[in-house]
Amino acid sequence: MREARIVSARFDIENMDSLGTALLHGAYSTLEKALSRAPSEIVEQVCESGLRGKGGGGAPVCGKWRMMLEEKYAERPGYLVVNADESEPGTFKDREIIRKDPHLLIEGIILGCYAIGAHDAYIYIRGEYFRFQKILQRAIDEAYEHALLGEDAAGSGYRVDITIHRGAGAYICGEKTALLESLEGKRGHPRLKPHGREPEWYFGNPALVDNVETMASIPFIVENGAAAYREYGTEKSPGTLLFAVSGHVKRPGVYEAEFGTPMWEYIEHYAGGMREGSQLQALIPGGASTPVLTPEEVMRATLDYESLRSLGSALGTGGMIVMDRSVYLPEALKNLLEFYRYESCGQCTPCREGTAWVDNLCSELLSGGWSSGKKEKLLELCDTMNGKTICVFAPAVAGVIEGFVKKFPELFSDFAKAGI
Repeated sequence: MREARIVSARFDIENMDSLGTALLHGAYSTLEKALSRAPSEIVEQVCESGLRGKGGGGAPVCGKWRMMLEEKYAERPGYLVVNADESEPGTFKDREIIRKDPHLLIEGIILGCYAIGAHDAYIYIRGEYFRFQKILQRAIDEAYEHALLGEDAAGSGYRVDITIHRGAGAYICGEKTALLESLEGKRGHPRLKPHGREPEWYFGNPALVDNVETMASIPFIVENGAAAYREYGTEKSPGTLLFAVSGHVKRPGVYEAEFGTPMWEYIEHYAGGMREGSQLQALIPGGASTPVLTPEEVMRATLDYESLRSLGSALGTGGMIVMDRSVYLPEALKNLLEFYRYESCGQCTPCREGTAWVDNLCSELLSGGWSSGKKEKLLELCDTMNGKTICVFAPAVAGVIEGFVKKFPELFSDFAKAGI
């Protein structure tokens, strides 16, 4: 398997969170040349690279970046908001960037701010990431001390300021509009989507919201060119992703790979395959909110957006949860539904009531009160929750349920109450 290390290239170097060490290994090397170029040149380079957002949705970032330069938006104050609210179960890649190479993220933010005409960047970090926030804040402080940030960022004459904002532990604030509501000091509720094409809004001004790993990919693209980034991955999914793998494997962890890598080959090469004596039963491919895969589907899947979509799932955040045959899947589903019930923001009735209802039905399954009628009711509730809410929280829950129930029907039939 070809090694592909773009974001994780310096992860193995000790003390990379220190500016002195980071500078010795090439950190901030792009700034002098890049900050003398026209901002639109950097935006076009990012567009040519085909970079896709690495926070879960996988949408091309080009449209959002170009939009920030349109006259009707560029004449107003613009903001860059970095989503570090990594709360998706099974996902722990962004914290590795913050822990092992925070200056890469800062460099990407400086480049991003300059490219879109923003002077202020906000990093919205998960509330439970207190230790990682301290590492990141220390790196930001060092960048200010060495004039890499501030009124004259890297001697360019361009002001860039970065502020960290801690969340309060709400999973829904990983959704970008709920994040912005929280950043404005309001309850973290997702916003209604606009009918037309427009950016996100922060206190009434245009804002670009991108994920930690997305921003950490910018320095490589700016320094090496769009073609160098496209040397990795596939035509539709260029580049790489930090995949987090957990569960019943020999070496759980975070390993970078190019898009298009066969899923099982990745698990065997990086994670060492299944634990001794374990046999694969199921795999959640992109964080807990993506539909589960059967062993047969895992063997066919490649790590890119198109392949996972064709299998009725999604690449999501790349957080793979591997389950062997010791796992009773109805209990695994119940565990997930308890989480979603607790984390629903409660704004939309189908989500607020639906997550509680499906959780209760799953409890009845595990207590022996299951019947085919209740199974039909569970799937009926999934239909009610799907596409009838402001954000994709409830549809994602519906997809998770349908994945388990339809792909492992023998575990969700009348005899499942016996614990078979």
